Amino acid sequence: MSGLPEEELQSRGNSQPWLEQMRELKETAAQVSAARGNILQAVREVLGDHGVQEEKREEILQLTQAAIKKVLENYRQMPDWALEAIGAAIDKERTSKSYGGQGKKTWWLPPFSFSSANPPETILQPRIAPGDCWPFQGSRGHVVIRLPEQIWPTAFTIWHISAAVSPSGEVSSAPKEFAVSGVDEATAETLLGTFTYDVHKEIAQTFHVQKELPRTFRYIKFQVQSNWGNPEYTCVYRVQVHGKTASPNDHP
Repeated sequence: MSGLPEEELQSRGNSQPWLEQMRELKETAAQVSAARGNILQAVREVLGDHGVQEEKREEILQLTQAAIKKVLENYRQMPDWALEAIGAAIDKERTSKSYGGQGKKTWWLPPFSFSSANPPETILQPRIAPGDCWPFQGSRGHVVIRLPEQIWPTAFTIWHISAAVSPSGEVSSAPKEFAVSGVDEATAETLLGTFTYDVHKEIAQTFHVQKELPRTFRYIKFQVQSNWGNPEYTCVYRVQVHGKTASPNDHP
């Protein structure tokens, strides 16, 4: 179910975060798999209600089924180590301050308006809904995530809502250009790659490490260098860190 070699699973058997991660992944994958038929039937009914032609309907259903399969594969093969539920945390001393607007001024449109900012821990939660993001002032900011254990990072997934569900009808506060680094208290930062989140593509976009890693990391720094035009703040919905845990003689 996990998609990992048996010897690798055995080497991680004593890791509590790993066990929690695998339990959650298996439960979620099972739920998605069990709901597959219901999802496809619901899509079929909606298409029929809107008078979509049969040929086009089948094409959409095939694409929907392929998307569900991709979701399941991602759950099985790309565990997320930046989840608060399994022990990930924010290094607040090395993270930009949250932004809640000026005084009592709200920074989101009704019905999602509020005057106090979400904390950076928001990006470690699986929930993705309008307003459930971590805001920082301006277009440049950073967050340092403490992982539950040392890992070899292999990829990162960044989430943001689409313009279609945004109360304002646009997503100018989404991160655009960003860099990811491995950081440690005793050594300099190790750049793992520079990337661009495209608001015109999927809401969840995965970016792979761009260089060979010299070692494992416990701390990952997500550095936003620009956004999509909002002059007041940038809002980060979710940052996922994928990779495998360190073990003797292990290397990605």
